[in-house]
Amino acid sequence: MELQVGRVDLSFHHVAAAVVLVGLERAGVHCQLHTAPHEEMFTMYAHGKVDMVVGAWLPASHGKYLIGMTDQTVRFSVLYTPYCLWGVPEYVPAGQVASVADILKPEVSAQCNKVIQGINEGAGISRFSRNVIREYGLDKAGFTFRSGTIADCTDAFIRAHEKGEWVVVPLWQPQYLFHSYKIRALQEPRGLLGGMDQACIILRKDALAKLTPRAVTFLKGIRLGNAAVTDMDYQYVVEGMPLDRIAMDYLDRVCI
Repeated sequence: MELQVGRVDLSFHHVAAAVVLVGLERAGVHCQLHTAPHEEMFTMYAHGKVDMVVGAWLPASHGKYLIGMTDQTVRFSVLYTPYCLWGVPEYVPAGQVASVADILKPEVSAQCNKVIQGINEGAGISRFSRNVIREYGLDKAGFTFRSGTIADCTDAFIRAHEKGEWVVVPLWQPQYLFHSYKIRALQEPRGLLGGMDQACIILRKDALAKLTPRAVTFLKGIRLGNAAVTDMDYQYVVEGMPLDRIAMDYLDRVCI
C-alpha cells in the first residue's frame, strides 16, 4: 500500500515534504507524491485522495480548509513555526516605516510602489493582505494587492531592491529571500496577518495502517525549524540542487 502524500505547490513546501518523504522511505513506507495549490490540495485531503499533507499551517493560514476534518485527522510533528508578514527592504528607514500604519504617512506613501505583489489567492498571506489593505484604508491611498505566482512576488521584490525602491512585500517565514536579503517585518498590532502558525504533518486516521512503527517514530520526532527550511529553500530555488539530494543531506546531518 502506497501512502499518498500531498504538498502545496510552493518551493518551501517542496523542500519540507522532500525531507519527510525520504525519511518515510527509509522507514519502510512507499509513498506517492501529489502537488497542488492550496485549495485543491486540501480538497484532495478531505476527499481521501491524499492521506497526508506536509504540512498544514495551523491554526490561521490553513485552518479553514480543515473545518469538519478534525476527528478524521492525526497531527504529527510541528516541522517549523511559520508566520506571515509584510516586509520592506532594510534600506527603508526604520524611523519612517516601522509599522503597516506608517505606509499611510504622505511622505512614505509618495515613495512606495503602490502595487503589493503577492502569490496565489488561496494562500493565507494573500487573504490576509487583502484584509490589511482594506482595514488600514490603504486602498484609499492607491495601494492594491495583485495575486500571482511565487516568481511574480519574489521577482518584483528583487527588481525593486536592485533599484533601491521602497516596496512592500507580502511574505512569510521561512522563505528563501531571507537567505540573501535583509527584509524588515513591519509591525501589525491588529493581528490581521494571522500570527504564528505551526506547520504540521497531518494524516487521515484511515491511513494509519500504511505506516510502519519506525515511520510513526520518525513522524513524531522530525523537526526542521525556520532557519533550516529557509536554507533548503535557497538551495532548491537559487542554487538548483535536486530535492532528494537536499533532503538526504539534511537527514544525514541530523543522523536520521
